[in-house]
Amino acid sequence: MNIPFNKPHMTGKELWYIAQAHANGHLAGDGNFTRQCSRWLEARTGASKALLTHSCTAALEMAAILADLEPGDEVIMPAYTFVSTANAFVLRGAVPVFVDVRPDTLNIDERLIEAAITARTRAIVPVHYAGVACEMDTIMDIARRHDLLVVEDAAQAVMASYKGRPLGAIGHMGALSFHETKNIISGEGGALLVNAPGRAERAEIIREKGTNRSQFFRGQVDKYTWVDIGSSYLPGELIAAFLWAQMEEADSITRRRLGIWNTYHQWFAEAERQGRLRRPVIPAHCGHNAHMYYLLLPGLEQRTAFIERLRGLGIHCVFHYIPLHDAPAGRRFGRAHGELSVTEDIADRLVRLPLWLGMEDAQAEIIQQVLAAL
Repeated sequence: MNIPFNKPHMTGKELWYIAQAHANGHLAGDGNFTRQCSRWLEARTGASKALLTHSCTAALEMAAILADLEPGDEVIMPAYTFVSTANAFVLRGAVPVFVDVRPDTLNIDERLIEAAITARTRAIVPVHYAGVACEMDTIMDIARRHDLLVVEDAAQAVMASYKGRPLGAIGHMGALSFHETKNIISGEGGALLVNAPGRAERAEIIREKGTNRSQFFRGQVDKYTWVDIGSSYLPGELIAAFLWAQMEEADSITRRRLGIWNTYHQWFAEAERQGRLRRPVIPAHCGHNAHMYYLLLPGLEQRTAFIERLRGLGIHCVFHYIPLHDAPAGRRFGRAHGELSVTEDIADRLVRLPLWLGMEDAQAEIIQQVLAAL
């Protein structure tokens, strides 16, 4: 067998749309396909403004600029996340304050957030791990009472929801990813969802190198110029053309991924009852998107042996994050609030299984080998 952890999916229209973009003579950012993708996101999420970016990292960096952070300001987030969650704010001089995650969903433990708030706290960054929602009602209530911004890191959460509300569009801002490892892809790519209308105009300016170029093309100003800080956060039109082919099939892609996820979940139920592993937990009010299927094994030694055995069979399973509070830069630029015992425990035990469209015919064999390797 040769089963990679991930295999990028193509719907069949990507190259045709790329050819159309070339024929239109517009390959830089903000062409027809970019606008179609942005409108799709706004319609599907209800965000006031959706701005495509060249990565989710770029979207987080834009959110950090929009937050008007000053050196020494603090931003609360989990340590069990990708480096961009923290780095985007560190670049503005802010201090990531890491709190522990819940043992069930592996999302930030909302019960620990309020105790981590200080006079320097400016924002909360919930990360929707594996496309499963954080407890956003509680988080938004905390933010309201303490006058804090909420920036959702919804990199893994396209097409997922919390109590019927699309993730990324609940907080003041949300960042999405279309990296090739995500459900809806463009190779590299992302989007910033601006859910507070008062920030949309500045977000456009930041995205276009600090200029009011968008206002110029809408006829709102007679020339465009440098008006704010910013950078080149736009994706090229070829990226947007590829992404549009994926967005057209987003519902079908999600259904197929859920089918693979549910098959895994069903077959590992007995092993969980036997205490050999723990399966993902999906609260009833969370609509997940089957971004990832992971198992929690008894310990680091068992996980290492498990990964090596399956790799020997050609099945590539992988662990996930090294917690940021334990990373060299995490210790230098951030700080942990309290014990992060759950984070440290699950980081040693979590293993992700292959999940990509087209692996359905091999899934029974994968499951058989996973169970044999436990």
